[in-house]
Amino acid sequence: MSDGAPESSGPPALGRAPARREAVVQGPTYRFTVLTSRLVRMEHSESGVFVDAPSQLAVDRQFDVPAFEVTESEASLEIRTEHLRLSYDKKAFTPSGLTVTMLGRVQSSHRSTWHYGNLDPGLPGRPGNLGGTARTLDDVDGRTDLGTGLLSGNGHATVDDSGSLLLTDDGWLVPRPDGAGQDVYFFGYGRDYPAALRDYFRLAGPTPLLPRFTLGNWWSRYHPYSDAEYLALMDRFAAEGIPFSVAVLDVDWHVVDVDPRYGTGWTGYTWNRDLFADPAAFLDELHDRGLRVTLNVHPADGVRGYEDAYADVARDLGIDPDSHQTIPFDITSRAFAESYLARLHHPHEELGVDFWWLDWQSGSYSRIPGLDPLWLLNHLHFRDSARGGRRPLTFSRYAGHGSHRYPVGFSGDTVVSWDSLRFQPEFTATAANVGYFWWSHDVGGHLGGTKDDELATRWVQLGALSPINRLHSTASTFNAKEPWRYSDRAAAVMSRFLRLRHRLVPYLYTVNWLAHTDGAPPVRPMYHDHPHAPEAYEVPNQFLLGPSLLVAPITEPAERRSHQARVDAWLPPGTWYDLLSSRRYDGGSTGRRLALHRSLEAVPVLARAGSILPLAADPMADVAANPAALVLRVHAGADGELTLLEDDGAGEVTAENRHETPVRWQESGVRAELTIALPRGSGVLTRRTLTVELVGIAAARVRVGTGEDLAELAAPAVTPSPSVLTIELGEVDLAGGYAVRLSDVRPAEPEIRSEIFRLLDEAEIDYRDKEMAHRASQELDDSALAGSLYALDLPDALYGALLEVLTAARP
Repeated sequence: MSDGAPESSGPPALGRAPARREAVVQGPTYRFTVLTSRLVRMEHSESGVFVDAPSQLAVDRQFDVPAFEVTESEASLEIRTEHLRLSYDKKAFTPSGLTVTMLGRVQSSHRSTWHYGNLDPGLPGRPGNLGGTARTLDDVDGRTDLGTGLLSGNGHATVDDSGSLLLTDDGWLVPRPDGAGQDVYFFGYGRDYPAALRDYFRLAGPTPLLPRFTLGNWWSRYHPYSDAEYLALMDRFAAEGIPFSVAVLDVDWHVVDVDPRYGTGWTGYTWNRDLFADPAAFLDELHDRGLRVTLNVHPADGVRGYEDAYADVARDLGIDPDSHQTIPFDITSRAFAESYLARLHHPHEELGVDFWWLDWQSGSYSRIPGLDPLWLLNHLHFRDSARGGRRPLTFSRYAGHGSHRYPVGFSGDTVVSWDSLRFQPEFTATAANVGYFWWSHDVGGHLGGTKDDELATRWVQLGALSPINRLHSTASTFNAKEPWRYSDRAAAVMSRFLRLRHRLVPYLYTVNWLAHTDGAPPVRPMYHDHPHAPEAYEVPNQFLLGPSLLVAPITEPAERRSHQARVDAWLPPGTWYDLLSSRRYDGGSTGRRLALHRSLEAVPVLARAGSILPLAADPMADVAANPAALVLRVHAGADGELTLLEDDGAGEVTAENRHETPVRWQESGVRAELTIALPRGSGVLTRRTLTVELVGIAAARVRVGTGEDLAELAAPAVTPSPSVLTIELGEVDLAGGYAVRLSDVRPAEPEIRSEIFRLLDEAEIDYRDKEMAHRASQELDDSALAGSLYALDLPDALYGALLEVLTAARP
């Protein structure tokens, strides 16, 4: 083996690191690079040493140069762009000598000027820096510090890149040259949060496009499965109608009972043949079931003498194989890294392992000062996983800036508690503020806790609506996440949401493309889309899932007598529909605060009016393939459009292999039309079984047409209902375009009285109170009924749920 970088035909050398010369303002000890009118790189070096190579953070500095003016004297420098004024005293960077003033509208005049070193804490009642993410949730029971991110309510944030290493052309890391000093990026985007993220990804590289299968359900458990036991479990899931797309094998796939002279069995690369007699056959069986496979590795203990690959690794590194001396883990050694990948990982991939779970828990120090070994592990594994034109993927822990280029993220061993669940939505959404989108949590929790059907169910619901959904549990005999291990009610709800997750994959994959090409976070806090609404900052657990969905997770136990759990939410302006019940809500022209109540069967997931949601018709189909049977769920009440984004699943991601199917919904009085334009892209799937669900429409006259002139076809099968009109189009050919035309549209009416009866029927309260409430619902109009219910001695959660039904919007 050579002493070069790990052999790989993976991603090319990163970026175009040197900025354009005309963007640079430089003196003997300073350099400023105006990347955009709102993004400035600021460097200071007493020895005049500046860095042009790509770093762990910045891989492309060749932005189009914006207009700017420079005013300079012997003792001062001012750079002015359309949005910023930078003032510098030509000395060492200090709070008094280096400032940037925002020239556009900022939320607080008290924070319109940034001083070097300012951490932007904000003012009471006003948000400063909006946070980022954390390395791990290991042993965290509740909240943890999320550090600083790229976004601030005061309009400016900084990223200090001074300590990061530099990337060579062949993808290796080297220290910065001696004398290199401060290297700071100033982001002055006001509250234009999407623009800040787009330019960050231009600087730091885009988040990759995930393989489609990652968006399904993952099964994971720390448990010494045998091959037969694992396959039987996968078959039980299939028989129960519970879909999975990724099979995770935790540490016990390899030998863990080792000779004490080697230490522990936590690190290992040799299959445990007592559990897996024929690993290749086992992996083939999983693939035959439509599952992709990842194996857990803890590499910190190096390569020990009992490993199957020990002799080959020893020879690669010039060590006598008969010595059986432990080969230390040293990812900073090119020779070790090359052998590590080629000898310890590639053979398993040839057997059928699809990607690796890098479970590094051994600190942030290495032989190269300032280099976190986790960062280099992620970098090398991700690049190596692209060998042979495969789509790269790894599964590992967060290692700071630049980690967004190496998804998926593993957040660590989550504590089983309501406090952990309460924090997880905020943790996941806030990570968008540093461009880290694809968190995978231990859904249901890993450590400690007690059996709690409600907690486990709420966690699975959140997981189904999270970036990645991986059910996981510890080695306890009693702590497992199979739905049938819980009550019948909890099992039914869990199974329903696991199926919903797979149905959502066409939408989530479109969101995946938007994250890759546009830097649009799949999951993000409400203030990303509503930066000037104070309420958007006051619901940290509420988030947006893609362009169309709002999620307000239930993270509190239900009130005992009503069986209703409450979440305080903020509804943005416009009309919204509950995805699960089709109940309609009105956010008005400025937004609306409201309390949402749900029984165990549901969680608030709202779709904005006009949104078009592509869903898989069959949740048990292989999610890695574009679905042959598709449902287009349209939410009436506003015009809208969607471009369904798909591809052929090939490793290389290019504009040429992206398939686009534009869909548009238009309304006018009692008429409406859904049009599906000619799909674009080579090899796009045009023949599909298609169903249209029109939410908010009870009935209509329906015609369909195809071709350039939209020639009318035979009438489709139409099923009216009080809230959703379903149109079965059968197998259609979209190659010529398609249209569904509606006339005599009758809007849906809310089913208020039946909803009130259901809530009362489920509540465990005095029968007399139920009867009085029910009688009032039959005899009084809505406004009088609200007052009558208030006068009864009802549990707060029940009264709140009844009031929610009464105040839901009518068309």
